[in-house]
Amino acid sequence: MIFDINVIIEKLPEILSGLGVTIALWIAGTIGSVILGFLVATARKYGGRPVNLALGVVVEILRGTPFLIQIFLLYYGGPFIGLALDPLPCGLLGLLVYGAAYYSEIFRAGFAAVPAGHIEAAECLGLTRVQIIRRILLPEMALLVLPPSVNMSVILMKETAILSIITVPELTLTVSAIGSQQYAFLESIFLLAIIYWVLVEITGRLGRLAETRLSRLRFSPT
Repeated sequence: MIFDINVIIEKLPEILSGLGVTIALWIAGTIGSVILGFLVATARKYGGRPVNLALGVVVEILRGTPFLIQIFLLYYGGPFIGLALDPLPCGLLGLLVYGAAYYSEIFRAGFAAVPAGHIEAAECLGLTRVQIIRRILLPEMALLVLPPSVNMSVILMKETAILSIITVPELTLTVSAIGSQQYAFLESIFLLAIIYWVLVEITGRLGRLAETRLSRLRFSPT
C-alpha cells in the first residue's frame, strides 16, 4: 500500500464541505444542548416532585442508551409517530436531545454545589427565583460546570461522526466515501483521525483559557 496525499488534495473542496457541516452541527447542537439542559435542570429543581421524577426518567433513558440507537429510532422510527425528518435536521435534533440529557446533569450538580445559605439569604432579601438563578446560582456554579461542559462538548463533536449512518453529509461520511471511491482507505482514516484530534485540541485549549479567565474574574479583589 502507498500513502497517496494527492487523493486528499484533489478532494479538498469536498472534505472542507463535510468539515463545515460537522462544525455547524457541533456548534448548533452544543448551544442547543446547553440551553435545553439548563432548562431541564431548572425545571427539575423548581418544578416540584412530579416534574422532577418525569424528567429524571427521560434523562436516565437518554443517558442509558447509545446515541447510535437513539438516532436510528429518531430517523427510522419517527415517521411512525408523524415525525419524518430529513437527515440533517434529524441529526441536529438527535444531537441536541442527547447532549441536553448530559448537560442537565452537569447543571444539576452545579446547582447542588452552591451553598444553601446563599439561596436562603437571597430569598430573605426578597429576590425572585429568576433573580436567584441569574445573580446567585449562575455566577457561583459557572466555574464548577465549565470543565465538564467542555468535556461534553468534545463528546458531542465526536458523536457527529455517528450521523453518517443516516447519510448526513458531515466529515466522516464525506471522507469515507472518498476513501471507498479512490480505494484510499488508509488516507481517509488517517485524515479523519488528524482532523478530529485538531478539533479536540482546539476545544480543550479554549476551555482552559475560558476557565482561567473566569477564575481570575471570580477571585479578583474587585
